[in-house]
Amino acid sequence: MLPITDTLALADWEITETFTRSSGPGGQNVNKVSSAVELRFEAERSPNLTPEQKARLRRLAGRRWTLDGAVILRVEDTRSQARNREIARDRLVELVRAALSRPRRRIPTRPTLGSQRRRLASKAARGGIKALRGRVTPEE
Repeated sequence: MLPITDTLALADWEITETFTRSSGPGGQNVNKVSSAVELRFEAERSPNLTPEQKARLRRLAGRRWTLDGAVILRVEDTRSQARNREIARDRLVELVRAALSRPRRRIPTRPTLGSQRRRLASKAARGGIKALRGRVTPEE
């Protein structure tokens, strides 16, 4: 069980971890040890999330969302497999927590009278500056 909030925890069957060799620097360690972790969360089949939360998770996951409705996180930040596994789980928890919170509805506001007047005054000043630009006529 992976606890997300006090009332929500993801079951073990929803999460799959596979370990592969990491890329990048690390010397012989990179060639020998499978330290990179690929965490797969079956979000679409999860009974713990509502359809609204799944839709928000899909939007937040972006390219990490697969066609079969899973979220895949690949972590190869450190040389330690255990640490990469912790980082992947932490990132999944953050992602699901972000999907749980419903975004606040934006209430449109009107510009104040003072801001309207300042905007129009700055437009008039700018127009006056541009009006002064022009061909200079020779005076006799």
